[in-house]
Amino acid sequence: MANLRIPRAWDRIPESQVTPEERYLNRRDALKQLGVAGVGLAGLIAGTNNPLAARAPQLGPYGHVPAQWAEKWSGLFPAARNEKYRVVRPVTQERLFAGYNNFYEFSLKKDKVKDLVSDCRVHPWEVEIKGEVEKRGRYDLDDLIRMGELEDRIYRHRCVEAWSAVVPWTGYPLSQLIKALNPSPKARFVRFVSVYRPTQMPGQLDRSYPWPYYEALTMDEAMNELTLLTFGLYGHPLNKQNGAPIRIVLPWKYGFKGIKSIVKIEFKKKQPRTFWDKFPREYGFYGNINPNFDHPRWSQASEIFLNTRERVSTQIYNGYGEFVSQMYDEDDRKYFY
Repeated sequence: MANLRIPRAWDRIPESQVTPEERYLNRRDALKQLGVAGVGLAGLIAGTNNPLAARAPQLGPYGHVPAQWAEKWSGLFPAARNEKYRVVRPVTQERLFAGYNNFYEFSLKKDKVKDLVSDCRVHPWEVEIKGEVEKRGRYDLDDLIRMGELEDRIYRHRCVEAWSAVVPWTGYPLSQLIKALNPSPKARFVRFVSVYRPTQMPGQLDRSYPWPYYEALTMDEAMNELTLLTFGLYGHPLNKQNGAPIRIVLPWKYGFKGIKSIVKIEFKKKQPRTFWDKFPREYGFYGNINPNFDHPRWSQASEIFLNTRERVSTQIYNGYGEFVSQMYDEDDRKYFY
């Protein structure tokens, strides 16, 4: 990457490169004018009377949006934008973010994931709630999405492998769900588990990893206002390569903490193990972003912005310190790898 220049600040991006967000907003406005704002392109294509319905997962700029959810949630997308979380940098073009994914359940090669997800079934879908919580049980995803107030938030995204993006997500604060479920005072951690379907997710055939993927947060982290229970991005339901039909987004943490395709949420008394405990030098429990603490195999002081391939400086907590710094000791390395 020696040919990449290093800007002096995060917002020193040429004006010509600020077009992706405008295009995104224009698309939303155009759909509203057509009277189909809640359906989006995936919903239009997925209609049962449409001759293109069988090809729907392969069409559109994002690809592999589950047709059933696009139709069922036609009145929910796009959601209203929450301007509190605006980002100065330009939104990453959807074709880039949808085509460059860390999703080891399918492949270790980021540009191959999108080509391997079409056979993965994400409808119907249930999420099991268990542990130290009053309202245990299995929840249909359509009920789950309606248990909070959906909104659109633009967040910075930072991968532990030192690349970054800016993405508009749709979801509601995880705290809204937690309050509705009424956990016990004994619940100090929240554990999440992804789906396990090796016949549909070829990466899960690699037994060197302890499938299924599982992650966890402290209760304070889970209740933080930034923690988003996420059902969509770019104004439509999640596509399969980005974690359909439900995932967590944590903008102050490295991307590996944002678990995808969730099937279980468990409230725990004690700190649970995570998927990466088998590889303790790689990724720790907290995974907070800090340029001063390097990964064992590479620097975290800077990152490659996916939009432009430019190298830019990493910000502590990815620039979200005002929301989260009170939960951590910035001198303690355990919070930052």
